[in-house]
Amino acid sequence: MKPEARHVGVFDSGVGGLSVLRALRAELPGVRFTYLADSLHAPYGERGADWVAKRSQAIVQWLRQVHRIDALVVACNTATALAIDGLRTTHADLPIVGVEPAIKPAAELSTSGHVGVLATRGTLGSERYRALRQRLEAAAGRPLHIHDQPCDGLAGAIERDDAEAIERLGRQHVATVREATPALDTLVLGCTHYPFATEVLQRAAGPGVRLVDTGEAVARRTRQVLQLDAALHGQLPPAESVLLTTGEPEALTAAARRWLGWHGEARRVVVPDSR
Repeated sequence: MKPEARHVGVFDSGVGGLSVLRALRAELPGVRFTYLADSLHAPYGERGADWVAKRSQAIVQWLRQVHRIDALVVACNTATALAIDGLRTTHADLPIVGVEPAIKPAAELSTSGHVGVLATRGTLGSERYRALRQRLEAAAGRPLHIHDQPCDGLAGAIERDDAEAIERLGRQHVATVREATPALDTLVLGCTHYPFATEVLQRAAGPGVRLVDTGEAVARRTRQVLQLDAALHGQLPPAESVLLTTGEPEALTAAARRWLGWHGEARRVVVPDSR
């Protein structure tokens, strides 16, 4: 990538992708990021595969036309699972990085071989996730037990910053995993919203269970794709970033201030559907 080509678009169904943006800004301070939360349509994990694929295409086309991005990070597990292959075909000239449940590093970290995956139904039901899991299980040199747990409602509760619902749903979903997998020692946060409920999920899982998410790995992969030197780029001054939402800007602004220490204001935009 050319030195001046340092504008990366990042999108998620809502505020959850801020967990990825946080890691991206730490890894690549000299890159300008335009973050789009499609909060008007969140969460994606409870929508159909065709809808997610079409909506993702509309968002990327809009980011390219309006904001002239040089690269893209799909900071949504569901959109990655259901749409990234199509995006890479349609936008073959655009470097695209996605996020996937971190089941491989979780399996490597697990002592017992019992791993839980918290994710949306859209992610867990996708062919991409099934293939990822099958490859991992086939390559494992020991018995590996993976329990998939669809976390209905949790992403939406985090999106709304509904503390009572986050606590209730977090405990409920983790308890289901613990009951199904008593030897559990590693738990994958398979939705970019879930790192913002880490305290709740860790309390529910207990001190003997390690939580694993993908933000830092995605940031490192983005730097590699952009062909940026880590040492050199780490010395650059922080670049300006922009927060956009199709929903209420106050909600995204508040989330960014709470989780990223953001000092700016989010702006509402309209992203038309593909025709």
